Amino acid sequence: MAHTSQIVDSALGAVGHTPLVRLDRIAKQEGLQCNLLGKVEYTSAGGSVKDRIAKRMVEEAEREGKLIPGYSVVIEPTSGNTGIGLAMACAIKGYSVIITMPNKMSLEKEAALRALGAEVVRTPTEAAWDSPESHIGVANRLQREIPGGIILDQYRNINNPLAHEYTTGPEIVEAVTSTPSTEEHPSSGKVDVLVAGAGTGGTVTGISRAIKKKHNKDCIVVGVDPKGSILAYPDSLNTDGAGQQYVVEGIGYDFVPDVLSRDPADVDQWLKTSDDESFAAVRLLMRHEGLLVGGSSGSALSGALRWLRSDQGRAIAQTKGANVVVVLPDGIRNYMSKPWFLKMALEAEPSPLAHRIAEVLKTSKSDVQTNVDGLAAGIASRTSVPDLAHRPDAADEVSK
Repeated sequence: MAHTSQIVDSALGAVGHTPLVRLDRIAKQEGLQCNLLGKVEYTSAGGSVKDRIAKRMVEEAEREGKLIPGYSVVIEPTSGNTGIGLAMACAIKGYSVIITMPNKMSLEKEAALRALGAEVVRTPTEAAWDSPESHIGVANRLQREIPGGIILDQYRNINNPLAHEYTTGPEIVEAVTSTPSTEEHPSSGKVDVLVAGAGTGGTVTGISRAIKKKHNKDCIVVGVDPKGSILAYPDSLNTDGAGQQYVVEGIGYDFVPDVLSRDPADVDQWLKTSDDESFAAVRLLMRHEGLLVGGSSGSALSGALRWLRSDQGRAIAQTKGANVVVVLPDGIRNYMSKPWFLKMALEAEPSPLAHRIAEVLKTSKSDVQTNVDGLAAGIASRTSVPDLAHRPDAADEVSK
């Protein structure tokens, strides 16, 4: 939960106010002299950075009279986290919710949504964003045909980036400026670099504006986009792996949302990341920093580390006191049945301690290792119903 020293009126009062955590062990391993800092968003009430935009979009819609208690039905196409934030807000406020979500998104997200009272409709992962079969197309149809249906539309809603301009960004600035520079942890007193993944683009756009407008106009903002997506700028960056499916969830799209600013004044540079490097960075964050993050956090960290090794980033990397902030959007809660996580967690190279345990217990029936394929197959058999429409099939992972 978000940290507060006072009683809050509801879970919405525990949205945001997330910690900025030193990633010193990773920085040391990578030979960095700068301060590497992670904005840990899974400590927000709903478990992700998207809680912020959900709260603001609902509250502003109420203020503008767009949401009518007892009548309005909130409908939203989402990768899952915005949906969870909306379902949480609407559970508290009493609105019905319908979430449309591509098949590739995790079963945990669907379960959380349904637990919060939302209805969930699954759509084909491979459907283009403007297809009537996509999560956006299906949401539009439901809005037209269900009385009281309203799409708050995270892709176009200005309150998406504003939520980050008014909360996430200022929190980062306050944490950096209020932490004194010491001999052990020297600090420039400002945010020198921000690295964030882009899905709708509201996070990187809003935080950038908060920092550049009122704190440090020279802050370098690096956007991270998965291979197969088209959000990076210039467009030539998107040719490698164009159109390929990627497993990491919550970032990347096959269209450019209105709330994403690709203006170099807001996002200075872009990097493309692969699934493999993203999941390797997740393992780093877990094993070295004790942070149970999701795949898009690994994308952001892997992008940050690659940028810090580049010609543009090397000087910052070797500057004591420079502050490099990486946004870690969500936690592992949403992905614990995904094959990439099961293999990472349960099929890692046995440690010397594991070998010692095996030696001690060699005459025992206890098992030191878990058969990850058997475990994954067991989960699949309990959660997959091939003949039932709109169940997750994650076809992009089956071929891995």
